[in-house]
Amino acid sequence: MDLLNPFFAMIRRDLLLAVRHRAESANPLLFFILVVTLFPLGLGGQAKLLQAMAPGIIWVAALLAVMLSLDSLFRSDFDDGSMEQLVLSPYPLSLLVLAKIIAHWLVTGLPLLLVAPLLATLLNLPESAFPVLMLTLLLGTPVLSLIGAIGVALTVGLRRGGVLLALLVLPLYIPVLIFASNAIEMAAGGLPVGAQINMLIALLLAALVLAPLPAAAALKMSIN
Repeated sequence: MDLLNPFFAMIRRDLLLAVRHRAESANPLLFFILVVTLFPLGLGGQAKLLQAMAPGIIWVAALLAVMLSLDSLFRSDFDDGSMEQLVLSPYPLSLLVLAKIIAHWLVTGLPLLLVAPLLATLLNLPESAFPVLMLTLLLGTPVLSLIGAIGVALTVGLRRGGVLLALLVLPLYIPVLIFASNAIEMAAGGLPVGAQINMLIALLLAALVLAPLPAAAALKMSIN
């Protein structure tokens, strides 16, 4: 219980900050909607082509939307000195980092999950693939936040670390993109998707276990 109290307090704090900065927090969602809705306009509403491209469109847009929000994960705390207080606190920094990642997913990944079915309808994705679409986003977007946290922790001390951040995390995002979009494509064709879903579960569990510790270590290095 001594560790759970600061854990949930950190999540609550970051959620309150997100509510106070609603315009900034809404940017990834608006970006996601804008990117997906541009494809039907650019492709001329070709139903079969949109249906074939829908899994990749949705997941590339989701990946870029999460990347757009990554810099805010630790930046404000680093700039105002709060990160130093977290490092010096008696609680494990990796636990506090995990709490911040969860809050980041609730603000960024969860809205993408909720709005995805509407955008999938726009892209003519079959309704039979909607459950798999939701499941892949539920499993995959937390992995993006967890992996991205390591990259942000490594570059938070740099003034212009956006390009370096993209170079660090994009190669690690590729497995999530491949398995998630392939699962949606297989579901749309009525084929089994158990293997792809199991891989996404494995990636999520591995990221939950492995990501907070190196992210915490990288934050300590960035502060020092």
